[in-house]
Amino acid sequence: MTGVPASAAGGSSQASPASQTSPGPQASHAAQAAGAVVTPAGASADGAAMSDPEDAGRPPRGAKLAAAAVNQASVWNIANLLTMLRLILVPGFVALMLADGGYDPAWRAFAWAAFAIAMITDLFDGHLARRYNLVTDFGKIADPIADKAIMGAALICLSSLGDLPWWVTLVILGRELGITLLRFLVIRYGVIPASRGGKLKTLTQGIAVGMYVLALTGWLATLRWWVMAAAVVLTVVTGLDYVRQAIVLRRQGIAERKAALEETQA
Repeated sequence: MTGVPASAAGGSSQASPASQTSPGPQASHAAQAAGAVVTPAGASADGAAMSDPEDAGRPPRGAKLAAAAVNQASVWNIANLLTMLRLILVPGFVALMLADGGYDPAWRAFAWAAFAIAMITDLFDGHLARRYNLVTDFGKIADPIADKAIMGAALICLSSLGDLPWWVTLVILGRELGITLLRFLVIRYGVIPASRGGKLKTLTQGIAVGMYVLALTGWLATLRWWVMAAAVVLTVVTGLDYVRQAIVLRRQGIAERKAALEETQA
């Protein structure tokens, strides 16, 4: 046996007052021989001293420092590092794109490599953040900025070099900035989810701009024109669809708030 009943160790509940006092030496030795644990006044049943009431609910020593370290380290996750890499690649891409007048095929090839790395990391950072619970406030702000920065830099460089009409750059950038502003305007009513058309638009834009960054000639130059045309069409169509979703979302939000107000007043 690992212990004895309480009545055997300390007497029955109907014992005399003398028996309810501290056990004598013989009783203590008997209880220890039987395997019971004799605890002094103020000690817990398992032999550990009672904790100070002032320490109740107080976090262990170093807990706040450890929590702060975890929160600080969470910003430096793989998803945010990929986003930072895209931001760093933007000035590097511009420098490579405009090197030696902007028409050297070798420098344009290096610029394409930087652009390709930026677009590939764009496909992974958001997926990694959602899959492994790495979403941070920094990532929510920096990720869309990095996306638009690399695409905007490429379009402006191409138009400034005369490789791409300015109206194409204005349509694409105007749509991106307009939809971003629209999302903020209707965020009080809900979030406009990314559609398949929007993802296809992003992929088509990346391929088209990448082909324009390279110094292509012949039938490849003709092919990139058609790919860019498809990207522009998808840009406009998906932009109009986002506007439609924003209008519907706003109407639903206003109707729900009105119904809730009427129910409260009823």
